[in-house]
Amino acid sequence: MPQVCESPGSSGSSTPSAQSAQSAQLATALTSATLRRVEKRLDAGTLAAPLVRRAPALVLPFDARSKSRLRATLATGEEVALFLPRGTVLRGGDVLVADDGGLIRVEAAPETVLLVSAATPLALTRAAYHLGNRHTPVEVGDGYLKLEYDPVLRDMLLRLDVDVAEALMPFEPEAGAYGGGHKHGHDATFAEDFALAQQVFREHHGHDHAHDHGHVHGPGCAHHHSHAPAGAVDPRAHAAVSPSDDSQSGQSAR
Repeated sequence: MPQVCESPGSSGSSTPSAQSAQSAQLATALTSATLRRVEKRLDAGTLAAPLVRRAPALVLPFDARSKSRLRATLATGEEVALFLPRGTVLRGGDVLVADDGGLIRVEAAPETVLLVSAATPLALTRAAYHLGNRHTPVEVGDGYLKLEYDPVLRDMLLRLDVDVAEALMPFEPEAGAYGGGHKHGHDATFAEDFALAQQVFREHHGHDHAHDHGHVHGPGCAHHHSHAPAGAVDPRAHAAVSPSDDSQSGQSAR
């Protein structure tokens, strides 16, 4: 009986390169499955200091600390998987809790930053204003500003007549006034910023607030209105009164 010989690649079996890729994917999946999962963060000072000091350190720069999904390596060499709530920004001193109950302490890694100082508080305030206008994360200290290294921002700051020095230091910028994460660029966040601003405005100046706003009338003020009791029609809805209406109402009164 004649034998049938299959040529390489004619069978359904994978090629050596494909088998190698599949093996690598399987190894990655198995490794990820065995990583400790970190989903909880505790503020600094929540636990006793000696307990925290014994925990392995997770040393990360600011950009990595701004990511809620991250595969990171501890100082011990162990890899862990971070699955923190969206928008979480880790700070030095924070404590993470792994799924096995183990603790991990967060440290801010030294990174290249721009250290800004000025001869006068006014000059430093102007620099802070222009950086904030660009939605730049800034660490505010006693007599200094600190930001991630950026050659464009460095040139801008030098034109504002402040001192700018490059340094290798931990970076802990201010948290956003409205919350949220790490963002760059005004155009990319305009819609969200506008919505947040409207929300704050409504909370302080909504139509249903209880206090009254007085009206200041100067000479020549021609509009007429009366302040109705609570629950009545909004007194701010003024109707225009024509001269003919005035004459008719006067005749009725007589």
